Amino acid sequence: MKILALEKEVEGIRDEQFTPALLKNEAMRAWGLHQQGIIRELYFRQDRYEAVLMLECSTVDEARSVLSTLPLVRAGLIAFDIVPLIPYDGFKRLFANEMT
Repeated sequence: MKILALEKEVEGIRDEQFTPALLKNEAMRAWGLHQQGIIRELYFRQDRYEAVLMLECSTVDEARSVLSTLPLVRAGLIAFDIVPLIPYDGFKRLFANEMT
């Protein structure tokens, strides 16, 4: 199942809480999840410095569990909105009349 994970701001967090060591650990964990095929794509938004992840997980609960292993999530510095996705089926409308 494809799952979109959108980082969201956590109120009250200061920039200095994002230490170089913590950010390095975050990058290492994200790389590990990418190598496992769980994080399929990883971006930052252009309009603000927040991550956008495309995950491949069996369930939304699995996605939540995986995201909870990220050091910045464990430290309470970031959180994610999780959006489960399904395949687009709108193209079938293009051929509906041809099939009947």
